[in-house]
Amino acid sequence: MINFELIFPELFLSLSIMFLLILGVFKKNSSKIIQNISLIVLLITAVIIFNETLGNEEIKLFNESIVIDYLSSFMKIITLLSAFLVLVISTSYLKAFKIFKIEYPILILSSVLGMMIMISSNDLIVFYMGLELQSLALYVLATFNRDQLKSSEAGLKYFVLSALSSGLLLYGCSLIYGFTGSTNFNVIASQLNANDYALTFGIVFVLVGLAFKISAVPFHMWAPDVYEGSPTSVTLFFTMVPKIAALTVFIRFLYVPFLDLIDQWQIILIFLSIASMLFGAIAAIGQTNLKRLVAYSSIGHVGYTLAGLATGTNDGIQSSIIYFTIYIIMNLGLFSCLLMMKRNNVYYENIEDLSGLSKNHPLLSLSLLIILFSLAGIPPLAGFFAKFYIFKSVLEQSMYFLAIVGLLSTVVAAFYYLRIIKIIYFDKEKEKYDIDHSMWLKFSLTVSTLIILFYFISPSQLIEVISKINVI
Repeated sequence: MINFELIFPELFLSLSIMFLLILGVFKKNSSKIIQNISLIVLLITAVIIFNETLGNEEIKLFNESIVIDYLSSFMKIITLLSAFLVLVISTSYLKAFKIFKIEYPILILSSVLGMMIMISSNDLIVFYMGLELQSLALYVLATFNRDQLKSSEAGLKYFVLSALSSGLLLYGCSLIYGFTGSTNFNVIASQLNANDYALTFGIVFVLVGLAFKISAVPFHMWAPDVYEGSPTSVTLFFTMVPKIAALTVFIRFLYVPFLDLIDQWQIILIFLSIASMLFGAIAAIGQTNLKRLVAYSSIGHVGYTLAGLATGTNDGIQSSIIYFTIYIIMNLGLFSCLLMMKRNNVYYENIEDLSGLSKNHPLLSLSLLIILFSLAGIPPLAGFFAKFYIFKSVLEQSMYFLAIVGLLSTVVAAFYYLRIIKIIYFDKEKEKYDIDHSMWLKFSLTVSTLIILFYFISPSQLIEVISKINVI
């Protein structure tokens, strides 16, 4: 018998999406109601996971194609809370562009459902189903602001390139199935002895598809254009939430079926990590648009996350998850600042628009200063600890070259973060921005800034939570 309590979060989310769709069709001007119900649904789903599955031992369902364990429960809660925060702080932005419609929260819920399926997947077919459900919603979200040409272009670019990556990923899945006779991760692990080198081709193609989803170099080409063209609230969603699911799949795909082939995939991960860290640091230097700069910055941060995964140890996996959790908090703060750069219902997103911000908005400037210093990895802020855990796990495995490249790229990346701080504090001030922001926007900026600033007081809290994740 299947214990339906374990998949109740996914069932509840699916039924809620269907209910909201019907409500939106039959009730006119129901955008605000649907937005509020969506927020409640996300919170209830997170509470259900926290109560029902977080403390459970590893349990497998549906012919072992779904796995419920601490890793999946933790990542689902992070996904749901991130989606909740994206929804609450994007309301005023959507209203300003007259795109506050019923479809927006429903698409976000659909995408989150796909991510939850990906996070629990223990089978290539289930993982691919979740991936496509997530991606289909993201294509529409990228092009949500139809009145802007850049938004339509962003959605089209993401769709075309994502279709290509999905094709490569499927080809890799078919090769793995052909050589092992199964799509289940545990069965694949038991069939590894014979055709190890033939399987490498399948692993490479799947990794290419996954690298595209997290915008790792050299499969990053979509990120800057899509981040710039999408509505800012959607860009925030792109930078955080889909990558949580993709990171979990990276861990499951590499460490469950292919741990014995670590010599073959470790080299690929090290290459992706080094390329992403270096390219993310160097390419961002010449950017003038803040959203494009965030795109290159996120490519660099993905590189650090992959460095932890490349170690092949539990400590490495845990340090990557800690890094990404802190990165989410920093990103939330950064985009909260971006969404406050509004004047007469017009949003500004160029670096020069921050000129002299400290003269008119000292508190906003101080928050931005703390967030940018943290992204650069300046001690004693949270971003420093995130990088410290990664470098510690890398050095413990004697991967000195990877650590040196990481440190050098941190130094280069610090330049463009410091340049923005220089523009905020030392350039001539511009016209004052509006100060009538929503309560949630102020709340997310305040909380994320305080967490970043005071994380050093008790860093062990997060470590304790994540140390329960044991994959190997």
